[in-house]
Amino acid sequence: MAKSTKKRGKLKEKLLNKYRLVVLNEETYEEQLYFRLTRLNVMMISILVISIFVSGTVLLIASTPLKEFIPGYSSTEMKAQAAENAFKLDSLSNAYNQSIQYLNSIQRVLVGDLKFDELEERKIDLDTVLKRSKEIVPTSRQDSLLRAIVDQEDKYNIQSISNSKVDFVLFPPAKGDLSQEYDPTNKHFAVDIVLKENAPIKSVAEGTVIFSEWTASTGHVIIIEHPYGLISAYKHNASLSKEQGDFVSAGEVIATAGNTGELTTGWHLHFELWSDGYPMDPENFIDFSKE
Repeated sequence: MAKSTKKRGKLKEKLLNKYRLVVLNEETYEEQLYFRLTRLNVMMISILVISIFVSGTVLLIASTPLKEFIPGYSSTEMKAQAAENAFKLDSLSNAYNQSIQYLNSIQRVLVGDLKFDELEERKIDLDTVLKRSKEIVPTSRQDSLLRAIVDQEDKYNIQSISNSKVDFVLFPPAKGDLSQEYDPTNKHFAVDIVLKENAPIKSVAEGTVIFSEWTASTGHVIIIEHPYGLISAYKHNASLSKEQGDFVSAGEVIATAGNTGELTTGWHLHFELWSDGYPMDPENFIDFSKE
């Protein structure tokens, strides 16, 4: 106990002992300046100077572009670039997913690769389609399918649409007897219309041709994309008068009736109507009765 007290006393004495720091003239050895300091003073001044230096350095780095030179610290420009790249990646991912869905829809239209159970699970609500039809048939002359039909009735000899089964009216692709109706249980997602050789095939609505080629099973095929996710497909044609990328109007001739492809059973049109990748019964929207 006495030893520890003695040690503390010596330590205190060392810390509080005064020392004189003198500044001399080198030539005359004349005293120019002096300071009386203790070791405790020196320690406190050193701690204060170091604290000021560290604080100033941190403040300087944090408030100036110098911080960008610190390894692992991202610059403002890098953060902005990273945010922009993340946004572009998200946009590309969405565009890629939409493209995949779109291509899958086109594949389904081409080959009819759709299970009946899947169709039942994702069955399109007709009421939803009818609500959408109100958008497809607006009051403006340019966008109205109904007005387009009425305005061109002299040219295309369209009969009154009052007998159509629903309010959503599309232009008939051709008029004739149906040899086979829409039957999803047997994967027949279309109606077959018996026609004379080279009878004109017309677009059911305005849209853009997205496929116009020959296939082994269905012969000359033309597929048109319409507004609001609608797609119409015309198969077994004798010839096609439109190419991919062409814009067509409602009632415009796009092909001639044929008997082409391995799956054909005579001169007819195999007509399909799809919405967002799933088939619909064309008879719910089109009057196929003869003029």
